[in-house]
Amino acid sequence: MPFKQHVSFARRFIRGAIAERRREALTPMLPAPLRPDPSRWPEDRLTAAWLGHATVLLNLCGVTVLTDPVLEHRIGIGRGRVKLGPRRLIEPALAPDELPRPDLVLLSHSHMDHTDLGTLARLERGVPVVVHRENRDLVRRFRTVTELDWGTSTTVAGVRVEATPARHWGARVLTDAHRGYGGFLLQRGGATVLFAGDTAHTDQLTPLGRRHRIDLAILPIGAYDPWIANHASPEEAWSMFQALGASWLLPIHHSTFRLSREPTAEPLERLLAAAGPESWRVVAREVGATWTLDNRCDNT
Repeated sequence: MPFKQHVSFARRFIRGAIAERRREALTPMLPAPLRPDPSRWPEDRLTAAWLGHATVLLNLCGVTVLTDPVLEHRIGIGRGRVKLGPRRLIEPALAPDELPRPDLVLLSHSHMDHTDLGTLARLERGVPVVVHRENRDLVRRFRTVTELDWGTSTTVAGVRVEATPARHWGARVLTDAHRGYGGFLLQRGGATVLFAGDTAHTDQLTPLGRRHRIDLAILPIGAYDPWIANHASPEEAWSMFQALGASWLLPIHHSTFRLSREPTAEPLERLLAAAGPESWRVVAREVGATWTLDNRCDNT
C-alpha cells in the first residue's frame, strides 16, 4: 500500500479510537458472569472454560492448555493503558496472574485479538508455545516455540498437536507479510479437541471428523457482518460442527469485543436457533462458564 494511503488510514484509525474512548467513558465494562476454578477440575477428564473471545482454558486429561490468550482490557497497538484499540465489553473470567501455569499455549494466528503481546508478556518464558508458520518472531520471548504447517504435528507435554486449515488470513498489520494461520487438533488420553481458531465457512475441516471422533469442537461464531468472507456466521458454524460429527460445540469469538456490526447478543442467539432441538450440544455459553466431559480419559 502506498505511503499516502498508510497515513490516511492511520489518521482515520486515530480519530475513530479517540471517539470510541469518549463513548467508553460513559459505558462501564461488565464483570464476567461466571468464574472458573481450575484448582477443582478433575485430572482424568476433559474440562474447558471460556475466558472470553477466543481464549479457552483446557484441562486435557491432566495437561493445561491455553488458546489465544487475550486477557488485557484492550486489543490493538501498544501495551496496557496506552494501548489503542477496542476495549472489552466484558472482563475476562480470569486475569493472567489467576491462571494455572499452562503446559501448552496455542496461537491460531497473528491478529491482535488472538496474539496479544501484553497478555503473553505475563506468561512464564518456559511455557511451550505452538504457532503456525512464520509467527515465531512474535513469541521469541518464549524458550520453546514450535511452528507448524497445515497437516503437520508435534507432541508437547503428552498432547499430540496437529495444525489444521482455516479460511482466514494471517497478516498482523497492513505492511506485514501474510503469515500462517489456522487451528489445532489436540489429542490425549482418548479425548480429542478441535480448536479452529478464526475461520470463515470451510469444508477443509470436514475430513478431520472422518479420521477422528471429536469430543469438543471450539468454533468461532461472530464478527460476520460485514466480514463474512473471513468469519463464519452462526449458521455456518453449526453446519461445520455437524459436518465434523463432533459431540459438543463451544462457541468463541463473540460477545467480548465490538469488532463488527451485528448486535452483541446476536451470534449466540442465532447459533442456538440454528441448533434447534440439538442446542443442548452447545456448551460454555457465558464468559467464565465451565464444561466437563463425563467420560474418563484413558492411559493417564
